[in-house]
Amino acid sequence: MLTYQINAKDHFRRVDSFLRNLLPSAQFSYLKKLLNAGHLAVNGAPAEADRILASGDKITLKESGKTSAFLARLTPELDILFEDSWIVCINKAPGLAVHATEDPDEENLVDLGESFLQKRDGVGRLRPVNRLDKGTSGAIIMAKSAVAAGMFGKMVHNEGLGKLYLAMVEGKLPKEGTIDAPLDGKESQTRYLRLFQGGHGALVAVYPLTGRMHQIRQHFKIIGHPILGDKRYGGRPLAGFTGHVLHSFTTRLKHPATEEAIQIPAPLPAPLFQLLSKLTGLNEQTLLKALDSIPASEVASVQEPA
Repeated sequence: MLTYQINAKDHFRRVDSFLRNLLPSAQFSYLKKLLNAGHLAVNGAPAEADRILASGDKITLKESGKTSAFLARLTPELDILFEDSWIVCINKAPGLAVHATEDPDEENLVDLGESFLQKRDGVGRLRPVNRLDKGTSGAIIMAKSAVAAGMFGKMVHNEGLGKLYLAMVEGKLPKEGTIDAPLDGKESQTRYLRLFQGGHGALVAVYPLTGRMHQIRQHFKIIGHPILGDKRYGGRPLAGFTGHVLHSFTTRLKHPATEEAIQIPAPLPAPLFQLLSKLTGLNEQTLLKALDSIPASEVASVQEPA
């Protein structure tokens, strides 16, 4: 039996995401088979694919020759949050562009994702379903085919994605509030909940109620509390950190093919977690408890990416 202890890196991760990143070269169908057969357990009990892990959980995986062979291969190049035959959802690092830029040597998420699928499956072309700015980290949904891109694109347009973000902004904020300020002549609203207030700023959970371009970034600038590291919208630069402190923390959707309601959490990338710990002065366990206190029930679907 193989045993693993969950730490901060995998806190707030789905079980199927943990298994995918443990066995990055395994086919999706093989991972599904392991879970359906109850070969993976959390704290001694068989776990469903969508169970959310927490720091301190104990994972056990039944060992076999096939599983051991997959473990012996290369570590994952990307943090995969969810995958099925239609889509793959990737936890984008801060500072990584989604598409190719004018610099041919600059890495981008689409190329990295396609390279991974080609190595694993022999084929792979990806089409982003939602968008994140280069400096923002978190969940990006990639369609594996033109058909999937059409289905998921229509879903996002008609029903929207439920989104919860995490941000660190300058100054002192009230415990909660709603920013109601039109952008580009359109009604725009962003709700926030303060999780921690310190001398370096406020850590907030952010719920976009509408989905305008750069909505969250612009709204916090408008109220005089720009996001740390967001130089475009007035945030002070952060030495040694690529990007700004805005993370797409939870994404909810209704799968257009299966009609399943899916929640995809995105654990904090290590550089962001370390930065937040430094800025807030909170130790690892206290910071994780602050993240656990975020009410996900307020997540609202928006028709356009925020």
